[in-house]
Amino acid sequence: MTSDILDESPSAIRARERRRAKRVARDERAERKRAAKNGFSNPANPRRSMTLTLVTGIFALYCLFPFAYLIINATKTQSDFTSTFGLWFGHTFALWDNITTVFTYEDGIFGRWLLNTLLYVVVGAGGATVLAIMGGYALAKFAFPGRKAVFAVVLGSISVPGIALAVPQFLLFAKMGLTNTPWAMILPSLISPFGLYLMWIFSEQAVPTELLEAARVDGAGEFRTFLTISLPLLAPGIVTTALFAIVATWNNYFLPLIMLKDANWYPLTIGLNQWKNQANTAGGHAIQNLVITGSLITVVPLMIAFLILQRYWQSGLAAGAVKE
Repeated sequence: MTSDILDESPSAIRARERRRAKRVARDERAERKRAAKNGFSNPANPRRSMTLTLVTGIFALYCLFPFAYLIINATKTQSDFTSTFGLWFGHTFALWDNITTVFTYEDGIFGRWLLNTLLYVVVGAGGATVLAIMGGYALAKFAFPGRKAVFAVVLGSISVPGIALAVPQFLLFAKMGLTNTPWAMILPSLISPFGLYLMWIFSEQAVPTELLEAARVDGAGEFRTFLTISLPLLAPGIVTTALFAIVATWNNYFLPLIMLKDANWYPLTIGLNQWKNQANTAGGHAIQNLVITGSLITVVPLMIAFLILQRYWQSGLAAGAVKE
């Protein structure tokens, strides 16, 4: 039969390929019709649900609506912002002019606020992630007296709202002379009970104890085992903890509101709120177009962080889905 195929003429080969392509297309059409009627039977292609599709579509619109509002109104001048419909563009496309004005208004204070926020995120959220990784891994993989007590303290810390700790933190930092300094933002950000709990639970599931014992038998030290074996396995949990810490620090409003009085140390949240309230002060004028544009610029770094870390985050979504 192989020799018959080799002896076929080019026209016969093309005819046979056309017949095969038609069979494949016919089978695909039949499968699509069956799937549209009955739904897919395997987990990779779940049954379609119009209700679920509608609900998720509405939720997606709800989430994207504020971002669309920012994009549309960031393109308007101040006069267009107050005189045109809020969900459509104005008479003048002023996005680039608004961005330029945002970074030059009041001697470029917005750039200082942006650098302050990056400082608080890199040092505060980064430090909180590192401490959560080390603490969660140690609590998950090492047995020591008082481990259950630490677990109770961590759960208790998670249940206490951050706003309830604001006044004691302010009084403590005032006694230490750290208010109105960057340390008033960085030091509280280093503590993340939820991040510690998350890494604790994730470390227990993601790092097999047998793997650590094998490394110890081979003569690897604890620090080397952590860096070379455990840390790669903890990547999805690390990314999740880092994203929570970054978002919490980036959007932190109440803590800098009570800790900082010098505008040169404001983060973006307090600075933009100051611009928003400028129209209510004596002699102040409204700059809502700059506030909206600054808010749009504030969102962009978070979007970049999520897009960059997304593949690391998704890699751990199926962790634990297969029974060993």
